[in-house]
Amino acid sequence: MFKSKSFFIAVAALLLAGMAAFMFVSEEGADLPVGFVQGNGRIEAEQVEIAPTLPGRVARVMAAEGSLVSTGDILVEMDTDELSAALDRAKAEVALARQIKAEAEAVMVQRESEQRRAEHELERAQALLAGQNISETVFEERETAREVADAVLGASKARVATAESQIAAAEAEVRRITAQLEDSKLFAPMPGRVLYRLAEPGEVVPAGGPILTLLSLENVYMEVFLPAREAGLLPIGADARIVLDAMPDFGIPAAVSFVSPEAQFTPKQVETLSEREQLVFRVRVRIPEDLVEGRIEHVKTGLRGIAVIQLDRSAEWPEALQRRIPPELFE
Repeated sequence: MFKSKSFFIAVAALLLAGMAAFMFVSEEGADLPVGFVQGNGRIEAEQVEIAPTLPGRVARVMAAEGSLVSTGDILVEMDTDELSAALDRAKAEVALARQIKAEAEAVMVQRESEQRRAEHELERAQALLAGQNISETVFEERETAREVADAVLGASKARVATAESQIAAAEAEVRRITAQLEDSKLFAPMPGRVLYRLAEPGEVVPAGGPILTLLSLENVYMEVFLPAREAGLLPIGADARIVLDAMPDFGIPAAVSFVSPEAQFTPKQVETLSEREQLVFRVRVRIPEDLVEGRIEHVKTGLRGIAVIQLDRSAEWPEALQRRIPPELFE
């Protein structure tokens, strides 16, 4: 009899605790102490489109919807047959340009020798002309020969410079195609969860056409909408607690990371008409990354609840929100 009575007392205590916590996630919410404000919202995370920089055919997609990925994981491989052929051609053009340069340099060496000989002949002609040992006509012929040698040498040097430019252009093309080949593998830029798989192997996608939509888990947050009289008092970094409908007994530690500088009408997803008729400011409450990091596999966006924000740092948190998140967050 005594055990039965104790059991019912314990059950009653649990029910009362549950009812007290539920008041914090009801639509209207409980009366908060002075120094606190709350708003309705849902857990969200940034979405990142995984897309190629060039149009092409999808070769492999290594992630399924719902799968978790880490930074640097290969998510998609594009078909590279055409790029590989273009790279081979670009490398061949580099080799050809280098051969042309080598030939041009050989010709330039020959033209330099001819120019030096013409210069020497002109100097001799000047000395002979001074001693009246040759005619003016012969001297002019030697002078013309030197000028021709100078022009031919200049043309040879120009061909060498052109060959060097061709080599530089061909090498740049090799680097460009190599970069495109590297870009044909799409990596996860941050840890996340695959939200949508939008293309399959064999499909041709345009440049920038999304193949996967990744839900970033580096920035998990809840957005709420607060009246100006409350939003105006919010400092960035203000302490907050997120209470989810699915976990009403715990307050998830969070902090204010953004307050919109512009007012707006409350979005239509806010349920009560009285709230929708107000001008409000959008406020983002972010869960610390280190809190999410160890529990990435349990993070689920779309969970609804409320965010309770501390306006006055000296205000004491309500007892129902002092219970911190358990280790099995989001399980």
